Amino acid sequence: MVKIKIIVCIKQVPGTTEISINPETNTLVREGVETIINPFDTYAIEEGVRIKERIEQEPEMKDGAEVIAITMGPHQSESILREAISLGADRAILLSDRAFAGADTWATALTLQSAIKKINDWKLIILGKQTLDGDTGQVGPELAQMMHIPFIGYASRITDINNNKIIVKRLMEDRYETIQVRLPAVISVGKDINVPRVPSLRGKLKAKNEQIPVWDKNELGLDESKTGLSGSYTQVIKIFTPKHQYETEMFGGSPEEQVDKLYNKLNELNVL
Repeated sequence: MVKIKIIVCIKQVPGTTEISINPETNTLVREGVETIINPFDTYAIEEGVRIKERIEQEPEMKDGAEVIAITMGPHQSESILREAISLGADRAILLSDRAFAGADTWATALTLQSAIKKINDWKLIILGKQTLDGDTGQVGPELAQMMHIPFIGYASRITDINNNKIIVKRLMEDRYETIQVRLPAVISVGKDINVPRVPSLRGKLKAKNEQIPVWDKNELGLDESKTGLSGSYTQVIKIFTPKHQYETEMFGGSPEEQVDKLYNKLNELNVL
């Protein structure tokens, strides 16, 4: 047997609401902006580490597990990978190339897929259910579709996992569902699945000294036309703040007259 590899896909997002938009590309300007791990991704890291710890306690799975954090972004994204290592990930990989800039969810999933294919013997991919900047929740299911493996969203508990299957309890709008699928698989998690730990001193020291490889489009064997803005099926055409206009009309007279005037006005506006 070999180690079960758990891939955790994370993203660097702005740590503030004070952001600006590039007027030419309509993408976020990330230079000079404080960044953090996407909050939902911290739960994905924690769950990956917990699964690893659970596997290592099983006598029949003596080879254990390994948690690998992956992110796609500029070179400063390395900081969140080091944070992931301090939180318990064993190693990390940075996908960075100017050709990746401006990617939509499809181009992002394609780049992640190309990287994951280079890692042998992985069994599970975990993501946060959505990111603060894009807020689409599409990368997880798109990644699973590209890799032709099962996807389970809104996971709230990993009931069981072994070398061949995983049983997941997930939260729906009005109920919980328990689903069993064969591995490999992709799951996305929300805040109700766990409470993320804080970095340990040992983890911080490991993160500081860890060598993090950087994979570009050539390393992944990707055609530039399939990455970044060039490979995106969707593009942001315009970003603007909606204008809210309000009109106020005052009704005078006695209370009875005011009621009549209000009724007539609502009737005129086809509200009634």
